[in-house]
This record gives sequence, C-alpha cells and structure tokens, in this order.
Amino acid sequence: MNINEIKDLLAQFDQSTLTEFDLKDNNFELYFNKNQQVRGEKAATGEVVSAQPVPTQTPSFRLDNESLEDSSTKTSPVSITEQKVTGKEIVSPLVGVCYLKSAPDQPVFKNVGDHVEKGEVLCIIEAMKVMNEIISDVTGEVVEILVENEQVVEFNQPLFVVKEG
Repeated sequence: MNINEIKDLLAQFDQSTLTEFDLKDNNFELYFNKNQQVRGEKAATGEVVSAQPVPTQTPSFRLDNESLEDSSTKTSPVSITEQKVTGKEIVSPLVGVCYLKSAPDQPVFKNVGDHVEKGEVLCIIEAMKVMNEIISDVTGEVVEILVENEQVVEFNQPLFVVKEG
C-alpha cells in the first residue's frame, strides 16, 4: 500500500459515517478513529475543538521485499498530525434530513474555506415535507462541515463550524 492509497483511504474515511477503521495485512496495520468526544466537545468559550483522524502507528512500506525508499531520498517517517479547528458551531434546530444543495443538480451552498455572511443559507433541513433553510448567525469562514448531504440530523446536532471574522 503506498502513501497515495493511504491518503485516499483517509479522505474516504473522513467523508464516511464510520467512526473506526482498522486494516491489518501481515506486518502492515492501519487504524483510523474519529474520536467523537473530541470532535463535538464544546470549549468554555462556546467554540468547537475538532481533531482529524490519526493513525496509531506509522506504516512501513515494502514492495517485493524491497523498501520503497532508497538512502538518497530517505526522509522522516510519514505521520498525519492532529489539526485543531476552532470557531462558532452552527447546530440543527430540528430533526430532519440535511441537504447541502438546493437541488440534486445544483452545487453545494457552502464548501470548507468559503466566506459566509450573517443571514446566508448554509443548508436545508427537511422535516415533515417542509424545507427549512438553516442560515448563518455569524459572518466568517466555513472551517468545517460536520454532516453529509442527505444525512439525517438530530436536534442540536452540530452542522458547521464557522470561524468568525
């Protein structure tokens, strides 16, 4: 397994609803864990602290019993560091299905890194066939989207993290 395959797995894991992923093959082991206590933990200031999944050990790579690294290109071991994201949490005011797009053939309302103005639509939550627009109560940058399109959400569930400014 090469580093690009691991990055692809990590990206798919991050976008999935899985909370744990463990892959073992002979001497190779890869473990991802979305620690929900860290992800949804509120700080005293009302901000959210979030952590990206981190493998438990650095994998070693071999192909046909030869190392993929040669001595001239040897670098420090690959590691995925923990990134902390802070900002204002936008939560669901009701239970329903969350839509990140206005229609299936339309682009998403907001992506990570997009600027959002106070009063701008972030998503739609359908409850009992009624479409409820969820608007931002702050101006800033979308730093994290915590739900997937068409995901069922609970009352008061965090949907977005917006860094004010």
